[in-house]
This record gives sequence, C-alpha cells and structure tokens, in this order.
Amino acid sequence: MRRVVITGLGTINPIAKNVLEFEDSLKNMKIGIDKISSFNPEELPVKIAGEVKDFNPSDYIDRKLAKRIDRYTQFALVAAKEAIENSEINFEGIEKRVAVIFASGMGGYLTIKEQDEVLREKGPSRVSPFMIPMLLANMASGVISMVYGLKGPNFTPVSACASSVHAIAIGTMLIRHGYADVAIVGGSEATIAPLPIAGFASMRALSTRNDSPKEASRPFDIDRDGFVMSEGAGALVLEFDEFAKNRKANIFGEVKGFAMNDDAYHFSAPDPEANGSSDVMKMAIEDARLSPEDIDLVSCHATSTPVGDELEAKAILKVFGDSKILVNSTKSLTGHLLGAAGAVETVAAVIEMNKNFVHGMPNLIKPDEFASKLNLVKETREASIKNFIKNSFGFGGHNASVVIGRYE
Repeated sequence: MRRVVITGLGTINPIAKNVLEFEDSLKNMKIGIDKISSFNPEELPVKIAGEVKDFNPSDYIDRKLAKRIDRYTQFALVAAKEAIENSEINFEGIEKRVAVIFASGMGGYLTIKEQDEVLREKGPSRVSPFMIPMLLANMASGVISMVYGLKGPNFTPVSACASSVHAIAIGTMLIRHGYADVAIVGGSEATIAPLPIAGFASMRALSTRNDSPKEASRPFDIDRDGFVMSEGAGALVLEFDEFAKNRKANIFGEVKGFAMNDDAYHFSAPDPEANGSSDVMKMAIEDARLSPEDIDLVSCHATSTPVGDELEAKAILKVFGDSKILVNSTKSLTGHLLGAAGAVETVAAVIEMNKNFVHGMPNLIKPDEFASKLNLVKETREASIKNFIKNSFGFGGHNASVVIGRYE
C-alpha cells in the first residue's frame, strides 16, 4: 500500500490569514472571537462569532472570479492557493492524477441569504444567474480544479463538522490505492449570518457570553456553555511519497492512518457511552499500524459544548487510559469552523509537530470531572510530537479520526 505525505499547508481563519501568522497566533494563544461586525446582531440571542476580519478576496484571487463565487469558495481558494504554493508543486503533465476533495458543511449559505432578499425585494427577474453554482457545496472543489486545471477525482464530503477530516481521509485513500498521486484536500465554511446563528442558538448549542467574547470558547472547562460559530478554510497538499521524494518536495508529515464510523444514535447528540468516538480513534490507530502508546497528542474536536466535550474526554480515556498524552483543542482560539474545523485544526497540529510546540487553551480555568483526568494543555509549551490523532465529530453521528506523524 502506498504511503501518503503532506507537502503543503494553507489556511485563512479568525486568527490568521496564512500559515506563518497561524503559527504565531497558536504560540501566543491569540483568540479570534469578538462581537459580530458583518451585520447588526442586536436582535439575536448570540452576538459573537469568529470572523475573518478585513478580508478582501481581490487581494488573493482574480476580481472577476471573486464576484462569481460565494465567500466560502473564496476562502477555499485562498487556503488552497497557499498550500499549493507552499508545496512548490508543478501540475504540468500530471493534471489527471491530481484529486481535489474539498469539504463544506453548509456550502454557499450567504448566497442563498442574499439572493432570497433580492427575490423578495426586487422580484425573480433580478435573481443572479450565478446563484445556483455559487450556493452549491461542491463548488469550492470544482473552482479549485478549474483555476489549476486539475482533472482527477473531484468531489465534496458533506458530513457536518466531520466534513474536512473526511476529505483528508478520502484524499489519502485515493492516493493509497493508486487513483491519484496528489490530492488537494481541506474544508471551507462561511455561515456567519442571522438565520444559522438563530438556529444553533435555538438548539442551545452556542455560547451566550456576549459581554465577554474572548472568554466564550472554553473547551473542557466546567463553565463552558456552547460553541462559537466561526468561518475560514484549511487546505493540505497530499502526495504519494515516492512522487514527493522524486521532485525533492519538503515533507511536513505522513498521513499514517484514518477511520470513519457513525454513532447511529441521535440527530445531534453523541452516543452517551462514547462508543463511536472511542472506536474511531482505535481504528485510526490500528490503520496506522501503531499503538495508543505511539500517539503524543490528541487534537480534539472539543467544541465547548457541555455534553460533547465530556463524551470526547470519556472516549480519550477509553482509548488512552491514564496515560499522559497531551490533549488540546484549537477551538479555544478560533471558535468552531463547522465543516472547515477539522482541516484548520489539522494544519495547526502539523505546524506544531514541525515546530516542536503545542498551543494552550487560555479559557481552561477548571476542567470538568472527566477532563480533569486528561493531560490538558493550558499554556503553550515545547513538545516533541512524533504522531498525533485529530478527531472530528458531526451532527448525524458522523465520526472521523486521522493519525499523522513524522515521515521517516
């Protein structure tokens, strides 16, 4: 079976507009959550989010194209562009061997909102002819392929908050089994708008710390009260290792294993026994041909919801016991990027593996009962990470884990 390596990283998110900024923000535990500025949130019960501030898509991509794609696709292109440039790959002659698997949980929601307002205020004749392609969840992967002329497998996993780890897993699978030599994988999301926020708030899923937004996202803390919705994208370039070595690529790590399953339990609540989430970690570690003792860091899904964090802590204890494996959640800094979360957090963990540190969780004041048994990273520290596991869990019971380690 062919080995799969990571040769490129890219991101745009609430605490960074590129990988170099992201590294600095992670080290300094920068928090990207504030009062919503893109619209007036005063009538909403939740008035905070993790926005990408001062974003001008024309600074990154062709102005004409930018006007014809949704904000989530703009983010996807920005992250993919950085990852591709970071990898220094030349696609000439290999176009049919390059896959693009780019995920989104909700796709072009902002286009739906905007064009619905046009319909109501100006009538059907004024609805944009670009509306349908702009709102499709698969358009980010399609546009990335169009911009770079990539003709290999191309599609979009849509599995709520597990979407972009599924994208990484599927890209890995395609390369492992010879359907592609290179895969551009990741996820993008842009859904900060009144209706999605009202919907999640009605489920009591969101934090209501409107007066203290920097303290709102607090994974594993006993006083957590919900997640904070955020936006952005993360991208990785994956390659067959022999292909990468032949072109003398810089290798950031190896995707050693992955697994996917489902709780088959509830629309939004996780399995109360944490069977699905613990099983998916075990299977990913087995797929990597490693043991739990070989894993140095768990990059958690941990969104800052009362039930979700508790059950992930239970799952980690089931898999790793009372070991001192490092545990953190990037959502403490970025908030929750929904379908893009897994990719952005994978980029974070790959950066940290290469730079020998792990970021802290600044709002972790007092861990709850189960989290207190874990080796939670409260402050950024030096650490030598040989292998880490990244978890993502989504509504519908979707579970996905990927094991990434140093390439040897």
